Amino acid sequence: MIIPYQQLNQATLENLIEHYVLREGTDYGEQEFSTEAKIEHVKSQLKNGDALIVFSELHESVNIVSKVQFQTMQSEDYNEFE
Repeated sequence: MIIPYQQLNQATLENLIEHYVLREGTDYGEQEFSTEAKIEHVKSQLKNGDALIVFSELHESVNIVSKVQFQTMQSEDYNEFE
């Protein structure tokens, strides 16, 4: 289930993004970015729709995924039932 970022309390959204950035160890290539810069980057992705906040009922967890990852997950789930 997709959770629109606008529906989250601002503090909750900030904490979710910070946890995601710190947990993922996201590779930004040769250039290093501060945690704050990574957080701003994720916020921008959420605002323009390139990233989504997804709740998994199965795992009872929330995660941030790229739109492409989400579409791939949806296709894989659909193919399991064919």
